[in-house]
Amino acid sequence: MGRRGRAPLRPGHRRAAVRGARAGWLGLPFLLGAFLVVLLPLGLAAYLAFTDYYGFEAPRWSGTDNWARLAGDGQFWRSVGVTGVVAAIAVPIRIALAVGAALLLARQGGAAGAIGRTAAYLPSVVPEAAWALLWLWILNPLYGPLPAALRAVGAPVPGFLTEPWGARWGLVLVLAFQVGEAFVVALAARRTVPGALYDALAVEGASPWFTTTRLTLPVMAPILLLLTVRDLVVVVQNAFVPALLVTGGGPGNATLTAPLLVYERAFEYGELGYASTLSVALLVLTAAAAALPLWLAARLAQRQRR
Repeated sequence: MGRRGRAPLRPGHRRAAVRGARAGWLGLPFLLGAFLVVLLPLGLAAYLAFTDYYGFEAPRWSGTDNWARLAGDGQFWRSVGVTGVVAAIAVPIRIALAVGAALLLARQGGAAGAIGRTAAYLPSVVPEAAWALLWLWILNPLYGPLPAALRAVGAPVPGFLTEPWGARWGLVLVLAFQVGEAFVVALAARRTVPGALYDALAVEGASPWFTTTRLTLPVMAPILLLLTVRDLVVVVQNAFVPALLVTGGGPGNATLTAPLLVYERAFEYGELGYASTLSVALLVLTAAAAALPLWLAARLAQRQRR
């Protein structure tokens, strides 16, 4: 007996198959962009990390020499510490500001709500260089508005540009207030909470504090966890521009962040091979730091299920 042939597709099924095949091609521009912008530079940096390269001659393979140098490079590890301290302070402030603004404006309608949401998002629209120069003026010890306001109320004025910890706090302030994207995510997370639950708690006479801490924040927690990881990566990445333009890495390398050190090694010293080693190491450390809260959250959830 001969093998039975396949039944022909019905016209409707055939059109659906064609549409599905065409839809698959829609992701091609994204994949191409990801390859050109992310994967190709990453692969090139990983290769150059094992070479002796100064930009004028072909890269010369050096094996693990750069990595041995990295292990004993005290300046790099100090810059990692500075970056970690700045991120540890700036990220919670960013999350608190974003969540606070989202809770405040979630039910605010009309012109006031629109103006508030626009104002919360506006700092993220400003280019990083312009934002850094704005804060350079704000923190200026002679005519900056922030030191002037502190002097007006009799408060001590930190040396935002002249003292090590004052400069670090200045860097934190520059990074902490660009919360527009985090605000949008927090606002969307807040609006996922069903309104019926708020109505039920209102009937029971629950206070706003009880409603926020027992309903709103627990429901938002998974999204806020991912937002924290995302902001950690953003702060590490964005620590370069303000450290370069506002504090210049000083005073005494107090604000020499790891991205700024990579820039100096690559473009001031011309050590492109070693700078690639630093950038790959920074990528690994950032990925490990970003994975830590996810791992802790998974362990906590596992314990709660037991």
